[in-house]
Amino acid sequence: MTNLNPTLTNSLLYLDGISVSFDGYKALRGLSLVLAPGEMRAIIGPNGAGKTTMMDIITGKTKPDEGDVYFAGTHDLSTMDEASIAELGIGRKFQKPTVFESHTVEDNILLALKASRAPLDALFNRTGPEQRTRIDEVLSTIRLKDHRHRSASDLSHGQKQWLEIGMLLAQDPKLLLVDEPVAGMTDAETLTTAELLREIARDHSVVVVEHDMTFVRELDVKVTVLHEGSVLAEGALDHVSADPRVIEVYLGR
Repeated sequence: MTNLNPTLTNSLLYLDGISVSFDGYKALRGLSLVLAPGEMRAIIGPNGAGKTTMMDIITGKTKPDEGDVYFAGTHDLSTMDEASIAELGIGRKFQKPTVFESHTVEDNILLALKASRAPLDALFNRTGPEQRTRIDEVLSTIRLKDHRHRSASDLSHGQKQWLEIGMLLAQDPKLLLVDEPVAGMTDAETLTTAELLREIARDHSVVVVEHDMTFVRELDVKVTVLHEGSVLAEGALDHVSADPRVIEVYLGR
């Protein structure tokens, strides 16, 4: 792979011709996707389209059979393990929230903040002024500043999703991968989630996998439609929604 490719060198995330099979089933077939620094992208498509496998490829959980996957123009993710990829600044939020239920909201953020630094400090709650400022910033972004002393177990489903997004944000990744963040949320929580992700996207790159079209419309970003392991359509939501192939395989269902 040569770095003379301007699309590669100017991209934050670069997937080209990615194919992967599991026991003969082709999960991805020549998938190509380019994400610019500072961009938020929505990924939609029917079940089995390859959305989760794509996220697994980016985070190193799955290795491609063929194709290139690069981060920040220079890091070949296909040669790296999951821990090394996380250290590069790629954070992933899974569909089901995994927060520390017995800890307060604030302590969840603190533990995430220190996850890659000094766990002993986190246990003994030694926080400096910089960390306290950072915790306040994160809590404001995720709309939980007034809930900082509540136990995470007392939060609503939507608030737990926000807390997990905050835990990811505390580690300040360059790229956030967010999987179906509004599944099971109320309409009001869904709109708030779109708002907070737009805020996060001001200084982070974000990839959001989602089924909820109202939410995708609220994000107001470029949309990539996956089908049978490759890109079917790409562009503004109105553009892809009007594509007869997208209507046939996804929106018409």
